[in-house]
Amino acid sequence: MDSGYGAKYADLYRRHWWWRAREAFLRRILDGTVGTGGAGEALDFGCGDGLFFPVLERYGTTWGIEPEEDLLDASGPWRNRITTEPLSAGETDQGRYGLIVALDVLEHIAEPASVVKELTRRLRPGGWFIATVPAFQTLWTAHDDLNHHVRRYRTTELEALAREGGLEIVDSRYFFAWLAVPKWILARAERLLKPVPAPPEVPWAPINAMALGLSRVEQALLGGSHPPFGSSLLLIARAPR
Repeated sequence: MDSGYGAKYADLYRRHWWWRAREAFLRRILDGTVGTGGAGEALDFGCGDGLFFPVLERYGTTWGIEPEEDLLDASGPWRNRITTEPLSAGETDQGRYGLIVALDVLEHIAEPASVVKELTRRLRPGGWFIATVPAFQTLWTAHDDLNHHVRRYRTTELEALAREGGLEIVDSRYFFAWLAVPKWILARAERLLKPVPAPPEVPWAPINAMALGLSRVEQALLGGSHPPFGSSLLLIARAPR
């Protein structure tokens, strides 16, 4: 992640409509799959400063892995539960977790298959794996460059990655469908204008509220349906039982 973006990330997470809408979406997914206390222990891979921990604690005692130490607050409330050691294969944590999440992480990894395989090893039999990634390469913008993304995914590509890692697919679907069209327009415009990537800002309050409202309406209307497109992609999978 760009250092300027990383410095703003905590504030963006707490106030920007996109992060607020994604958190609400994921909480509904987790309520409907894992259920309160159903994980026992949970792992947030690529957890940053543990900003999603308050949600994950609803499902089990939460731990995190964040290799980018610059994203961590040394005095943060979750610091003692977050390791900065790289994910590596071995006997550590074999079958430990009932839930592992990788939220907008896999798109940063050039060779993610070994990562998914290792995370699967750490799941207990029947444990849940929840991942989100940006969708559709045609929606690539300067924001992807700023985030050091390697790729954006389609459902078939993410499902194939999960199966290769040993997971059983439960569901996959696009979300932020309303955002896909303006994102596509922006991507086309940037090909002409070639802007210099810059960290996002929290929008003007009325715009921030409107975008959050649109996202909530979409989530309410679509429910568990599968729109044919969206700017993001969700995967729900399980370790073999």
